[in-house]
Amino acid sequence: MTSSRLPLLGVSLLSLMALGACSTTQRAALAPTTPPMAQAFVSPSPAEQMNWGGPLGPVEPTAYAALSDGEFTLPAIPTNKVDPQFLRQRVVYNGEGFEPGTVVVDTRAHHLYVIEPRGTAMRYGIGVGKAGFAWAGEAEIKDKQHWPKWFPPVEMIARRPELKPYGNEVGMGPGLKNPLGARALYLYQGKKDTLYRLHGTPEWWSIGKSMSSGCIRLINQDIIDLYDRVPMNARVIVLQGDDRLDDYRGGRRIAQGTIKTAS
Repeated sequence: MTSSRLPLLGVSLLSLMALGACSTTQRAALAPTTPPMAQAFVSPSPAEQMNWGGPLGPVEPTAYAALSDGEFTLPAIPTNKVDPQFLRQRVVYNGEGFEPGTVVVDTRAHHLYVIEPRGTAMRYGIGVGKAGFAWAGEAEIKDKQHWPKWFPPVEMIARRPELKPYGNEVGMGPGLKNPLGARALYLYQGKKDTLYRLHGTPEWWSIGKSMSSGCIRLINQDIIDLYDRVPMNARVIVLQGDDRLDDYRGGRRIAQGTIKTAS
């Protein structure tokens, strides 16, 4: 993302992106799909990788090339300036007890995993904002949006009067400057919106870092890939601090989801 200034009210794009991008937005219901049950963990052979999941290791650099997506064109990502561990890659991962398509967010390591069958996962680097550290537990993806609108919460507008034009359900329209990026996945517990989002960001340099605010952000090219891999109603597990994935294995739950106080 560039540091150019937004034309409206002179709000810098950088300061706008630092705002919490996890507020409510209008949504359209999508038809749910049911992923198959996961198989027992088996470290994959090279032949198996090619048959069902592709090779281990990082994706081709072309995955981060400029991308035409609808009416917008995403700029290329300078991958040589991103820590390699935060670029998309397939890794060996013990997903026994979880359905393929389950998302695991490891906020401490700044990694997000999508579990695949037979012992691998697609891993993405993430940026974690203050709101991202305020929620732990599990939920389900109940909405997925292409180029979502962004609706700053009332509390944010009270702190930042220059955001008033985006209030009263007006919102910021989709685009390259929108804090939610190219896609957003919305996490629910039952019918309750957790206000927790997995979303894109043009701020590729924020990946692998803990920012001032916002939820879980991915490079725009990565959130597009994640959007296509993860089905509706997929289980999402968010690990904070010393939380362990084993506590959720096989359907076990240590909590339905806990809202923590972010300092």
